[in-house]
Amino acid sequence: VKYHRFIHSTNSLERLNQEVRRRERVIRIFPNTQSAFRLIGAVLMDEAEKQKQKKNIIGVPNHTKKK
Repeated sequence: VKYHRFIHSTNSLERLNQEVRRRERVIRIFPNTQSAFRLIGAVLMDEAEKQKQKKNIIGVPNHTKKK
């Protein structure tokens, strides 16, 4: 189980790196370092929102059961 968690965290970090690189290819040239930081921040905020939505989907109670 310990090793499984490590691999999972590495995969998610690699996914974040891929997403940053994908968006970087679209922009190509950053005018300053702050713009690069904004891009990375935007990617992190998007990923945080996706994780939040996943948790909401999993935590939704089942209201379709008959009483």
